[in-house]
Amino acid sequence: MPPPADIVKVAIEWPGAFPKLMEIDQKKPLSLIIKEVCDGWSLANHDQFALQHGDNSNFYITEKNRNEIKNGAILRLTTCPSQNAQQLHERIQSSSMDAKLEALKDLANYSRDVTFAQEFINLDGISLLTQMVESGTERYQKLQKIMKPCFGDMLSFTLTAFVELMDHGIVSWDTFSVAFIKKIASYVNKFASDTSILQRSLAILESMVLNSHDLYQKVAQEITIGQLIPHLQGTDQEIQTYTIAVINALFLKAPDDKRQVRCWVLYTCSLSLSLQHVIRAQRAINNEMAHQLYVLQVLTFNLLEDRMMTKMDPQDQAQRDIIFELRRIAFDAESEPNNSSGSMEKRKSMYTRDYKKLGFINHVNPAMDFTQTPPGMLALDNMLYFAKHHQDAYIRIVLENSSREDKHECPFGRSSIELTKMLCEILKVGELPSETCNDFHPMFFTHDRSFEEFFCICIQLLNKTWKEMRATSEDFNKVMQVVKEQIMRALTTKPSSLDQFKSKLQNLSYTEILKIRQSERMNQEDFQSRPILELKEKIQPEILELIKQQRLNRLVEGTCFRKLNSRRRQDKFWYCRLSPNHKVLHYGDLEESPQGEVPHDSLQDKLPVADIKAVVTGKDCPHMKEKGALKQNKEVLELAFSILYDSSGQLNFIAPDKHEYCVWTDGLNALLGKDMLSDLTRNDLDTLLSMEIKLRLLDLENIQIPDAPPPIPKEPSNYDFVYDCN
Repeated sequence: MPPPADIVKVAIEWPGAFPKLMEIDQKKPLSLIIKEVCDGWSLANHDQFALQHGDNSNFYITEKNRNEIKNGAILRLTTCPSQNAQQLHERIQSSSMDAKLEALKDLANYSRDVTFAQEFINLDGISLLTQMVESGTERYQKLQKIMKPCFGDMLSFTLTAFVELMDHGIVSWDTFSVAFIKKIASYVNKFASDTSILQRSLAILESMVLNSHDLYQKVAQEITIGQLIPHLQGTDQEIQTYTIAVINALFLKAPDDKRQVRCWVLYTCSLSLSLQHVIRAQRAINNEMAHQLYVLQVLTFNLLEDRMMTKMDPQDQAQRDIIFELRRIAFDAESEPNNSSGSMEKRKSMYTRDYKKLGFINHVNPAMDFTQTPPGMLALDNMLYFAKHHQDAYIRIVLENSSREDKHECPFGRSSIELTKMLCEILKVGELPSETCNDFHPMFFTHDRSFEEFFCICIQLLNKTWKEMRATSEDFNKVMQVVKEQIMRALTTKPSSLDQFKSKLQNLSYTEILKIRQSERMNQEDFQSRPILELKEKIQPEILELIKQQRLNRLVEGTCFRKLNSRRRQDKFWYCRLSPNHKVLHYGDLEESPQGEVPHDSLQDKLPVADIKAVVTGKDCPHMKEKGALKQNKEVLELAFSILYDSSGQLNFIAPDKHEYCVWTDGLNALLGKDMLSDLTRNDLDTLLSMEIKLRLLDLENIQIPDAPPPIPKEPSNYDFVYDCN
């Protein structure tokens, strides 16, 4: 007979005594259980004791988390959190360096536990740590020459404890002084060789900037990009990641009027990092580094938003001069006519003719072409950059098309405006970065004017594709669709440089695009005759049942989800999976991303499927209704879903990608007896239906289909017949 569900068998340790095996009744108050344990070892004052998990976490067991105890767990009897916090509060103020160092080491370890952290913070522990950082360490800096390792370790443990305590979100970041900020900022320079101090200092600066507008202003005054760039040139990827995170935080919180000032900083930083230590490095880029590079890429391109949304003022002479410069570079006008009434008419006529050759829609006043936003003035900026930095290609494209009389000329002006708008859509200029995305493009970190160079490559591609299609003005939209497909297909290969991107495009000619489309069309062939439609209708329930079983099997395997922290990104994970009988969801926290399947018994929490009331997605999720700097963006909303149970219970998810989102929402809906409505289900249904129909329509009469696959033939005695194509 199995033991009752509320009874957990554990071992409890106490220093100097043999471990005690006992059964814990989860219905009993925790205080009574602790009293029983203390009585077993004849320990008085049971209210001064508590239970901890016996693993390296040292987390206290409370009424809130006691359900995490599982059969076979090893627990430890120890002093209660309040007493432990009081003792450490006193020990870290010891006059003995060795005792102080040991106390700070223990504090850094215990501070990860929110129960202990609350007690230590109640003793004004945060203020004590900040005082130690501001002034307490000054006493020991004089001794650095003779005891430098000890000082470095002590400061490292102090900052670690501070970071762990602040990560619980109990104390506001607005409470810290300028002296503390200056001290943390100074560590970025002083302790460049001590990675632990540097890492924690950068983490503190990032959290300060992201969580307080006032602290952003103070940090921005104390830390410069010049101080951060040297840390990008090292070999420690974790330090590089934290450094980019600080730069991203400073840029994200910068007022709009300062963003353009920081433009050169971002370009210099990203260029230095990518060329020397990240993009071309031999080692792989981890997920956190990829995310920070993605954020840097998004924020850099968002610098273009102001110009993208700025209309051209037809009366602004400086803006009109840019158009005159485009005309001058293309046609190299010899001398201006005299300012007579007749010459003025000739000048206007000449300008109108040249503007038509340049491909503007409005030949008389081309400034009117730039009044639509997007792309606004950004299109004109790109055209001028192309004309000045790729002058030969610019002149060739303009003159080549202006001399044609067969209606196949490619309008450079109109093409540039529409292309700029398309590139802004592809790169999502103006959108906030996602908290979960790692999709950065290495080639954009290899040039300080990457967007402009990107445009220059694409406008030449557009002109080439136009000629290959022998297009006319009526085909303009068709050409733009082909060009977009060429660009998107080249970007998916993640070229490491702009030259490699250009090479990829060379292989994606219009003829090649037609071949690819034809191949995809054949693979997606759809039969629309009535008998085929009836056959589809007949076998569709079987296919849907197959998809349902696949989704449920994936839920049984489980998925690792990342825990998102608004204060500071960390690699914290939790895992959720469905029981094999499809009746219970098991979930729990993990120390690190798992390698393979996580067993049920290692997941402490569970939720019966019968208790699930509803599954909600997107904006309807409780955790998406909270306001946050990066929460309210389209990408995160598309990956968010929540399980609602009981009266107010909820289990919140943010899927690692769109595929996992579809799998989980489909699986949960299937468990609740609802339809699976995701895009993935529609695609799978179409694919499987098409395959099944093609199989059923094969002419297999009088053909014996074997039950087992044919045997694999033996290897030949030699390979002399192989021809080397090289």
